[in-house]
Amino acid sequence: MSFLELNAVRKSYGPVVALDGVDLHVPAGSRTAIVGPSGSGKTTLLRLIAGFEAPDVGRISLGRQQLAQGLQSVPAHQRGIGFVPQEGALFPHLSVADNIGFGLARNAPDRSQRITELMQMVALDPAMLSRRPHELSGGQQQRVALARALALRPRLMLLDEPFSALDTGLRASTRKAVAQLLGAAGITTILVTHDQAEALSFADQVAVMRGGKLVQVGAPNALYLRPVDAATAQFLGETILLPAQLAQGWATCALGVIAVNDSERSGPAQIMLRPEQLQLTPVPTEQLDPDAEACCGVVEDIDFGGALCGLTVRLLDEAQAGTEPLLVRSPAIHIPPLGSTVQITVMGQAHVFANSVTV
Repeated sequence: MSFLELNAVRKSYGPVVALDGVDLHVPAGSRTAIVGPSGSGKTTLLRLIAGFEAPDVGRISLGRQQLAQGLQSVPAHQRGIGFVPQEGALFPHLSVADNIGFGLARNAPDRSQRITELMQMVALDPAMLSRRPHELSGGQQQRVALARALALRPRLMLLDEPFSALDTGLRASTRKAVAQLLGAAGITTILVTHDQAEALSFADQVAVMRGGKLVQVGAPNALYLRPVDAATAQFLGETILLPAQLAQGWATCALGVIAVNDSERSGPAQIMLRPEQLQLTPVPTEQLDPDAEACCGVVEDIDFGGALCGLTVRLLDEAQAGTEPLLVRSPAIHIPPLGSTVQITVMGQAHVFANSVTV
């Protein structure tokens, strides 16, 4: 059942259309990530949900409450929505305790107990309550900001790129901890981010924005493996795009004849593979069989990346001489030497873009 609903929401700033007829349904208790390039409209969408701005037209509702109908809008402080901005925005002159309890009545009898509970909820030592924000690490500051947002028991939590200022390792651990915390509390959450990996790992539902529109909404694995178009595919991760000829669930392309996820389509089309779908097996040059159906190439470059490395492979088939070199992702312990000849095997199925035709 949808908890948050946006219907035909539009927002313009003068001649610039920031949101162009957005429809979005967010289930209760779920985590949704809104991802897109800069200027796609994702932050504007978050601000409309929060109540910082009103849509020009369209409707926004939360539970059974209508938050906005065009310019008629419920004020932000009456919506019961928590908001964590990009860098926490803690008050530097206040202690951790006063930051967390900022929205709580100062004379409330259980105020101190509630602040301590919130510290424990975000896995921070209550001994830190007397510290100032500058005495905390980046990850600790983000947890304090989250505790402050949780203080008033919000119905919906909005996160505006809250992990972007953290280093890679801390970013991943903080993101996981926040996801677990919000999930355990049953709080519906929306994360806005420009980081594709962050969106895919954090959310139950991912919404991709482009040009003020939602171009695709769905489960993370569905969007990654079955994107609606090439632009969405490339935004969500490294992509191999190939022209192909389809027939009965198979595609004839630069990699030979490979399986595709559409058995109904036939004729020319564009197909997609992810780099990790290609498996390389070293083959001595003298053992190459020119009549074999297996596709072969030469490793021209290796980008060592630790656990997973990027390899650039040029196809050997003269008929594919004009084909761009392929990017392959391979575990470090399995990478073939630079300059070696390899046989290329495709794992799984290639994706056929809906209504795509290559002429």
